[in-house]
Amino acid sequence: MSGVGDLGSRVAGIRDRIAAAAARAGREPSAVRLMAVTKTFPPSIVEEALAAGLTLFGENRVAEASAKYTGLTDTCELHLVGHLQRNKAAAAAALFACVQSIDKPETAEALARHCAAIGRRMDVLVEYNTSGEASKSGVTDRDTLLACLDAVQGLASLRLRGLMTVGPVGGDTLEVRRSFRLLCRLFEEVRADRKPEAFDTLSMGMSGDFEAAVEEGSTLVRLGTALFGARA
Repeated sequence: MSGVGDLGSRVAGIRDRIAAAAARAGREPSAVRLMAVTKTFPPSIVEEALAAGLTLFGENRVAEASAKYTGLTDTCELHLVGHLQRNKAAAAAALFACVQSIDKPETAEALARHCAAIGRRMDVLVEYNTSGEASKSGVTDRDTLLACLDAVQGLASLRLRGLMTVGPVGGDTLEVRRSFRLLCRLFEEVRADRKPEAFDTLSMGMSGDFEAAVEEGSTLVRLGTALFGARA
């Protein structure tokens, strides 16, 4: 990165692209949140991002997030977007505002237990593997998704906020859009049939496909390289 000014210009350009994509879909740009994903980037990038006005951040690993964000979570909103191992649930409960990657009832139960122990209620998303790629986390069928959602809704120290997916790696435009449409349909089905308390977040879209995600209904896009450049 070459400075806060450059990052500010990049952020403005991305917000313009989000707004244009939202307009093409007949949506309000304000309905889409921009998350800065800082995995593998140094703490200085977090400082630049905060100075550029970004407030929503994502990290993939609990330990890396702890090293960068301890002491900063009063000034920003930090989500875990990578897979959560159950042995990291205690640390996650204390650090993150939201875990976007719940894909097993057992993981949700571990996180809920540690949240209850420190007297907090945490937002969570359930991750759906819309592409079916074996390298990805997430539930892979509708019945498993519904069972995981039911488990989360039964845990008083967790609040179910929505669904998350990662689009197909290297997929063509049709494949990418198909995965986003699938998640959007499931999202609307769950919201209509189960009526969760605050089910409002559809987290999909990354640096290479966020405009398509916005056109297909995303309410939160997760950008790293589009903001900060290529990772080492």
